[in-house]
Amino acid sequence: MSPYRRVLARWIFHIHLWVGVVVGALLLVVSITGVLLNHKRGLGLMPEVEHVPTEPFGSALPLPALVRAAEEHAGPGVSSEGVDRMDVRPDDGLVKVRFRDHRVTEVTVDLATGHVLHSGERKDVFLEKLHSGEIFGSRWVLLSDLTAVAAMLLVGSGLVLWLVPKAKL
Repeated sequence: MSPYRRVLARWIFHIHLWVGVVVGALLLVVSITGVLLNHKRGLGLMPEVEHVPTEPFGSALPLPALVRAAEEHAGPGVSSEGVDRMDVRPDDGLVKVRFRDHRVTEVTVDLATGHVLHSGERKDVFLEKLHSGEIFGSRWVLLSDLTAVAAMLLVGSGLVLWLVPKAKL
């Protein structure tokens, strides 16, 4: 093997090694949080509200009325401007209103009556944000994408590092 190829192979090896260490750590975090998120109900991180719809979906209250009912029940420090997301489940006859407060309060409301079925803290939000990279800011979501691309590059460079010495070019 020529000295140039030997130096190039050494550089590729070290780049592969250190990128692999960093990406491996990120993949470990993404993998662990992914498994925990897959089992969040069983782990008690997300409340399961059993409910039978009281009326057909067509007779549901308007969303602003449902948000007001959730807001009133959530208490001080929570406002409709702080609604993070709403999960409307027509088949279950309910809507889950999640607020952007420090506790990440979620209030589950009956779609037809506006009656509050459940209220409490969502304990899986931290895992979701860590899993996606959002915990470090919205631009860090790209870290998940970058981790996936880097993992693919590591697989490719690993194959090259393994196959090239065997090819005897």
